[in-house]
Amino acid sequence: MLDAARGLLACPVCAGALDVAERPVRCRSAHSFDVARQGYVNLLGSTPPANADTAAMVAARERVLASGAFDAVDALVARRAGAAGCRTVLDAGGGTGHHLARLLDALPDARGVSCDVSVAAAKRAGRAHERAASVVADTWGTLPLLSRRFDLVTCWFAPRNMAEFARVLGDDGLLVVVTPDAGHLAAVRERYGLLGIEPDKGDRLLRAASGFFTAVGSQRVRTPLAASAGLIADLVAMGPNAFHGVPDDVDALETEVAVTVWLFRRS
Repeated sequence: MLDAARGLLACPVCAGALDVAERPVRCRSAHSFDVARQGYVNLLGSTPPANADTAAMVAARERVLASGAFDAVDALVARRAGAAGCRTVLDAGGGTGHHLARLLDALPDARGVSCDVSVAAAKRAGRAHERAASVVADTWGTLPLLSRRFDLVTCWFAPRNMAEFARVLGDDGLLVVVTPDAGHLAAVRERYGLLGIEPDKGDRLLRAASGFFTAVGSQRVRTPLAASAGLIADLVAMGPNAFHGVPDDVDALETEVAVTVWLFRRS
């Protein structure tokens, strides 16, 4: 659990190394942080933003991921990470810890940290895998992580702080970003008026990476999804549309998971 983060965490106050073997976790300057009973540590230093995922959103996402809808994407990311020999992993905006756990299952010698601004998500991630640590932190801010300590950073549909990703990755580190394509859950988005996907999303990603990373590859993944009414409700409930309410009259739909997995190396 939190011991998986040994030698990786930084104090959000002074940036010194945090000793995760102690309880509470503390740095040499005596700044200390309690470890929650669910196994996570809150290093945010402020109140989570109003748009942080709620417990209901996190539960819905957990059911969607447990359905296997994203298994093909998990498998591709694991193959890329395995080929690169990654041993230390940061999952930025890691949510429930599902993707990090599946990655660690495929990398028996690796350990990882899931960072998410949602306390509800951190509670789930704190118990997702014995070699995964869970931290409450804002991906848009300075990550409470030591520099150059990670072999791999993954970012699934989450905010991308390229400067921080470059700081925490080692010289040969790999960044993997998973972004939705135009066809991703299109039938669900059209039927229930969910937020759209920008047509220039890939170009925007490449512009954001410029100066920090160089794209070294990308691969699209398409997986048909015959979604039950319950799964459709969870797909709506796990995202930002949940703040506006989940429709009562959902029906089963044929749709697809359609994403691009991007690979970057530090420039």
